[in-house]
Amino acid sequence: MGIRLFVGNLPYDATEAHLREHFGAVGPLSYVYLPTDRETGKQRGFAFIEYADEAHAREAIRRFDSQPFKGRPIGVSEAVARDQRPPSPRPRPAPSSGVTIAAPGPAGPSFGPDAAPRRSRKPSKGGAKGERVPKGPIRERKNARVVFGADDDGVEDDDLGENFASRTELWDDDDAGSEES
Repeated sequence: MGIRLFVGNLPYDATEAHLREHFGAVGPLSYVYLPTDRETGKQRGFAFIEYADEAHAREAIRRFDSQPFKGRPIGVSEAVARDQRPPSPRPRPAPSSGVTIAAPGPAGPSFGPDAAPRRSRKPSKGGAKGERVPKGPIRERKNARVVFGADDDGVEDDDLGENFASRTELWDDDDAGSEES
């Protein structure tokens, strides 16, 4: 069996023919595989190639690793079985949800040193901004005038001021105008 190589950081428009042409300069390829995404069918940006001769595989790693291919620097290394790889330092999504979990280091996840404060601020007098608490009852204004409907709280129209519906001069003028015509 030959030596299988992992080729990473491939452009998404790379084809099997492009890989065979590029890596064929070292020796004949016995196998080329470009994985595609299950949902979209688009290429995933890496490939597996295989040389029948171990010397050709070592030469391909030496010659093509970190070299540009179609405008991108590719990474070429010997492929390692999934169960034999060391754990990745990159965050991996949880299997049941889209939440990303950071891979813990020796003392837990490492997020780097604390950032310097942007500027010094005076402490606020009302507590933290995110805390929302009721401010208390709404104060009533002493000089405010409240108007209710006719059936509310037994408030009489005479108590509120002039009663517009019972203005006599308005009714008299209208009656007088209708009699003249």
